[in-house]
Amino acid sequence: MMARRTKRLWTDEEKRSICLQTTAPGVSVARVAQRYAMNANLIFKWLRDPRYAPEAPAEPDAACFLPVEIVDRPMHDDDRVAADPAPAASTIEIDTLGGHRLRISGAYDPEALVRLIRGLSG
Repeated sequence: MMARRTKRLWTDEEKRSICLQTTAPGVSVARVAQRYAMNANLIFKWLRDPRYAPEAPAEPDAACFLPVEIVDRPMHDDDRVAADPAPAASTIEIDTLGGHRLRISGAYDPEALVRLIRGLSG
């Protein structure tokens, strides 16, 4: 017996959000499609539709939100040094496109963090 497929119905807001995620630097449509377990061709179809296509930022330095992926995985990869402890509950880790991993604990200056991430990603 074959498993029956169910057609996922996406709201207009979900379509806009998914299309917007494809505009982040270094993010491919295929990767966004994989995140939502969907076919990339559907996203390309939505991108051609003016109702869902993301608008270009008004100014070059305009703030934008980047997609965030929460991954349920152990903090220790096999190739990491054992002395590298898992982060505390008040710690965040950021993996940049350049392959750097930032670990931030406690209070931090958001503007300085943005400058650092831009410097590492560029």
